[in-house]
Amino acid sequence: MKKIINTENAPAPIGPYNQAILSNGTLYISGQIPLNPKNGELVSGDIKLETKQSMENLKAILTEAGMTFEHVVKSSIFLSDMKQFTEVNEVYASYFNAETAPARETVEVANLPKFVNVEISMIAVK
Repeated sequence: MKKIINTENAPAPIGPYNQAILSNGTLYISGQIPLNPKNGELVSGDIKLETKQSMENLKAILTEAGMTFEHVVKSSIFLSDMKQFTEVNEVYASYFNAETAPARETVEVANLPKFVNVEISMIAVK
């Protein structure tokens, strides 16, 4: 059985998908870009601010599902430019305890939705 998870505190889906799906205690969170859910505007121009907005969107979805970043077991980070990895990693790391951080991959891609610089998805288990 799956439960749809959506919150007004993260950007609304713009296609045939949901912010997250909870199934058998596992939460699958769709990729989050640096879109401010309050005004619908993209955060751009500073990769650290863009990463922070993406992480805050993920946090809102985790909270809606009754979870925290401590429940995250897997993350995927997609970057438009791998040269921004260090700055993205710095912001990302501030949301996790290093000893219990999830498994992760970071991949450089040609393009992302709305041509943003970063998109992050996660899987969490309660």
